[in-house]
Amino acid sequence: MSEAYTKPEGVLSLQTIAMPADTNWSGDVFGGWIVSQMDLAGAIHAERFSRGRCATISINQMTFLVPVKVGFVISCYTKILKVGNTSIQMQIEVWDSHDDSREPIRITEGVFTFVAVDVKGNKRQIPEEARQKFLDTQ
Repeated sequence: MSEAYTKPEGVLSLQTIAMPADTNWSGDVFGGWIVSQMDLAGAIHAERFSRGRCATISINQMTFLVPVKVGFVISCYTKILKVGNTSIQMQIEVWDSHDDSREPIRITEGVFTFVAVDVKGNKRQIPEEARQKFLDTQ
């Protein structure tokens, strides 16, 4: 594992526990359940950043590294990579961080893109001050 993956990057945006209802016949948590948690985490971050509703428009570069079992406490970390006029691209990492007695384990990561939308579902501009704040931190 490279140095870049010894600890999570970004903001802790969602934390939940894997339950028996989230598993397949082999006892592993469904990949789709993990992706849905990532999508929720990304939406929370995107909506706070853009000050309004957002919708997922793409998911790229997903790789699952280890199986997730019942009882894993999964933590979703989000990091904005790029901001456009109406869209936000962010890296979302999922880590098993059950307790402090051992190092966290990286489960997966992906790049999600969200678009800011109005109440009718049409694209809307991300506020200039939010875009400028992002640029100032780069």
